[in-house]
Amino acid sequence: MDSKNYHQAIDTLNTMAHHYYVLDSPIASDVEYDTLYHKLKAYEDANPDSISPNSPTQRVGDVPLSEFSKNTHLKRMWSLDDIFADDELEEWLHRIHKSNPHATFTCSPKFDGASLNLLYENGLLQSATTRGNGIEGELVTQNAKTIFSIPLQIPYKEQIEIRGEVLIAKDDFESLNAQRLAENLPLFANPRNAAAGSLRQLDSKITAKRPLRFMPWGVGAIHTQPRSFYDTLKSLESFGFTPMPFLAHCTDKAGIIHAYQTLLNLRESYPLILDGMVIMIDEFEIQEQLGWTIKSPRFACAYKFPAVEKTSIVKDIVFQVGRTGVITPVAELEPVEIEGAMIARATLHNFSEIAKKDIRIGDRVVIIRSGDVIPKIISSIHSLRDGSQTKVTPPTLCPECGEELLIEEILIKCQNLNCPARVKESIVHFASKKALNIDGLGEKIVYELFDKGLICGILDLYTLKEEDLLALPGWKQKRAQNLLQSIHNTYGIDLWRLVNAFGIEHIGEGASKKLAKHFGLGVFGVDETEILQIDGFGEEMAKSLCEFNHANAELIATMLQIIKPKVPDVNFTKDSMFVNKSVVITGTLSAPREHFVEILESLGARISSSVSSKTDFLLCGENAGSKLTKAQNLGIKILSEKDLRAYMDSLQ
Repeated sequence: MDSKNYHQAIDTLNTMAHHYYVLDSPIASDVEYDTLYHKLKAYEDANPDSISPNSPTQRVGDVPLSEFSKNTHLKRMWSLDDIFADDELEEWLHRIHKSNPHATFTCSPKFDGASLNLLYENGLLQSATTRGNGIEGELVTQNAKTIFSIPLQIPYKEQIEIRGEVLIAKDDFESLNAQRLAENLPLFANPRNAAAGSLRQLDSKITAKRPLRFMPWGVGAIHTQPRSFYDTLKSLESFGFTPMPFLAHCTDKAGIIHAYQTLLNLRESYPLILDGMVIMIDEFEIQEQLGWTIKSPRFACAYKFPAVEKTSIVKDIVFQVGRTGVITPVAELEPVEIEGAMIARATLHNFSEIAKKDIRIGDRVVIIRSGDVIPKIISSIHSLRDGSQTKVTPPTLCPECGEELLIEEILIKCQNLNCPARVKESIVHFASKKALNIDGLGEKIVYELFDKGLICGILDLYTLKEEDLLALPGWKQKRAQNLLQSIHNTYGIDLWRLVNAFGIEHIGEGASKKLAKHFGLGVFGVDETEILQIDGFGEEMAKSLCEFNHANAELIATMLQIIKPKVPDVNFTKDSMFVNKSVVITGTLSAPREHFVEILESLGARISSSVSSKTDFLLCGENAGSKLTKAQNLGIKILSEKDLRAYMDSLQ
């Protein structure tokens, strides 16, 4: 094979793959594909410097990663507001047509999978990033390249983000779980869970073995703004992507309802999980005019399918200790299939929910599950009781460690950080960004260290040795030293971070900062009366903190000796105009909201989530919505990011 034949072979193999994986209409046998593939591979082995980035061999998994890197989307990925009924659709359309009476709509299926953002430059796939928080996600490029319905090269040379859903078909899901069952591996809960888990494998060779497919549903950043969303989706077919099925351009409500009913009728028989329909204003110009709220675009919504209801028998109700120690009652059910998933357990949320719905062991109950919603028991069928059913008594002692539980009106919680059921997650939270910010100690590493017996609690982090880490598979000296240095960096960290790191119920980041500023190191010895004197603290918060301090006195004392946290200076800059002022943040800013919260709180501000007559300032970014309008009507002082920076400079 020479260079010319090599590139012809690439084109031929990619065409074969496109017909097989994208169009579902094979044009060659497996033997024909494999024979040509091996010839091409032999050429590349002999000419490694001439390998084309578009070669099918570049879809083979690369070396395993130790962890995923973060990657920022060029344009934010938004979530959609949901509507569930005809009257909600009518209301949404009325809002649109009030200012844009000639707007039309593109309707497309809403698939239940894992969202992915593909970045192409000069026609080549540069990166693939999960949705994450909408601003940044995890870089999974190696894994995306193993999915044959994602083109490695497209006939569009400008920069473009193409967005879609990574999916597993119902039949493929059943086959995958059957294989895992035979190999004694944990089963996936549903196709969405399987797709997301497969996409986030650190070893892309594992991803390559999973039956993943990619369905494009939109674009992000694009060099030249198109006019029509419908035409844009159709054009993606010419790029080599799977055509979006049941795509409809609608001019009125009747057309939208027809498109919705068409999808709803196909819900059970369609090979992929559908959980609704996306309604998008077709004209990009109108999209830009309408803009976004803080959470979602105003020009699109998801018309969700009705929840699927089925019945089953409650065989038992067990008490599950969650990652924060909260005791959750969980119903163990006679297995029932709902939307392609076998449901054998359903959360009952809390004991007030059980009492309100009068759910008993032995009851026949109604269960719903809609899309990615966790299965939920909505009622018991009292008329079918025969006297054998038994009521549920809430526990007073932790089912795992035997410690006395914190019991509130709704919440029941184990406060013991050393409880076996919550130790791993307490360490994950302890090391998280908003807590002690131990870089390199994410959930996967915590679980690895715990399962290998190197840590049994948060105190063990401070006795880790380099030789212990180097004994683990895949660990090198640099990685071990970096982790140990990150742990060492927690010495002398701000006191509020330690308070927050403990994961005390009802005590979040803001409350931790207030407590640290108000009490200093005395925060771990205060009584409820003292806590209640702080503005914004209620009885539940006070009781939770006191219970935590009592249950973990020895642990707290040891941590204080090890870390020696820095106690804040409670005196704010005297000249700061933000001291004791209420500030609301809205719109899209140049950095995450938490960055500006930290700055404003350092100047003495109190951060609020809603605008009211008591609000003093509104920090406003781009695409601000109703909060800006309300602030203007109330005469509240509005600051831009530039105004805040200028004020910060004036204090220097």
